[in-house]
Amino acid sequence: MNDTLTTHAGGCHCGGVRFEVDLPGHVEVEDCNCTICAMSGNDHIIVPASRFRLLRGEDLLTEYRFNTGTARHLFCRVCGIKSFYVPRSNPDGYGITWRCLDDWQAMDAKITRFDGQNWEANAARLAHKSRG
Repeated sequence: MNDTLTTHAGGCHCGGVRFEVDLPGHVEVEDCNCTICAMSGNDHIIVPASRFRLLRGEDLLTEYRFNTGTARHLFCRVCGIKSFYVPRSNPDGYGITWRCLDDWQAMDAKITRFDGQNWEANAARLAHKSRG
């Protein structure tokens, strides 16, 4: 299996927010059905913070929090696009909106459903599964 990381660029619709993220050749994209992901159609790739770099637009970001207040949903205040956010499941990383990557259509990706409407039960199940 090739774990080589490649840098991908992305950003919001108006171009005010731009970032880079280092991703493997094959990515797993989460299709979450929690209220905010379902309503915004946000399919995302979770990465550690060390693999994400905000290049410009920090001053254009506005934040929205709800429910537990852990997730930091960051939107461009000009165009309203959430290019990335700090997820509840990985508060030390980022959820990159897959379709905000410049080359998303050319990526080798597997879309995996996540039942965010039952977040606690599914997060616990996945944590148990990853421990083997």
